[in-house]
Amino acid sequence: MKLVQFVYKDNPKEIRVGYLSGDDVVDINKADPTIPSTLIEILKNGVIEKVKQLQETNPDTVPFSTITLKAPIHGGDKVLCVGLNYKDHCEEQNFPPPKIPFIFNKFPSVIVGQDEPVRLKPEVSEKVVCEVELTVVIGKTASKVKAENAYDYVLGYTIAQDIGATDWEKNKNIGQLLLGKSMDTFCPLGPNITTSDEIGDPQSLGVRCIVNGVQKQKSNTDQFIHKIPDIIERVSNLFTLLPGDIILTGTPGGVGVYRDPPEFVQAGDVIVSEIEKIGVMITRVENF
Repeated sequence: MKLVQFVYKDNPKEIRVGYLSGDDVVDINKADPTIPSTLIEILKNGVIEKVKQLQETNPDTVPFSTITLKAPIHGGDKVLCVGLNYKDHCEEQNFPPPKIPFIFNKFPSVIVGQDEPVRLKPEVSEKVVCEVELTVVIGKTASKVKAENAYDYVLGYTIAQDIGATDWEKNKNIGQLLLGKSMDTFCPLGPNITTSDEIGDPQSLGVRCIVNGVQKQKSNTDQFIHKIPDIIERVSNLFTLLPGDIILTGTPGGVGVYRDPPEFVQAGDVIVSEIEKIGVMITRVENF
């Protein structure tokens, strides 16, 4: 199942949750009014199985032309990120692979959908980069989880762009990532959440990032230094993961700041992020 959130073009303020059905979308709450109309409420109320059973009834669909996609999840408690988690990304920095997962975070409020632009603030930063990342979506409350049970808590996977202002991240007087990673719109997410049963092994997915038609990143999640179950075990033993929390699992090599010469995101750019079995997210860039 590929879960989406959207608005009707004639009612752009009301977010709805649905799933893809061919070239159309099933509005879940319209098909069954007892199911909440946003994904976060479905997860909090523990009725995702009811949504999956809805497929068997072949409910009516709405044409894709009548809707606009939004971020597939919103209202979650945490956006966690894993740094330095691809072998090739460590190599391009001449940095030894971390022995334990390197975790930082973004604010949930900076999440945007693929039809919303990344909005730069050139007066604040001129060294912004994009980083494609496989993203884990937590489906139910997870506390003190063992790695062997970690996948039981995963709803599915989506694509994120970890947008970051590197001149804020690398500033030695600051020494932390939060400000550079959490500027407005710096977490495009989408276009859907593909449930775990359709993904199979998340550690063998092709990953690509293309900017203005030129491929910048290409790798595979089999290059992870720290696997998804180990990440979930580590963080869930520090704090409770809640339904709707997301974990960006790291980015491959090819990040703009490490290119020669360095390359930074500019207004007018079009970023195409692709992950096998999930799909393609298109992100446009403009100035704030």
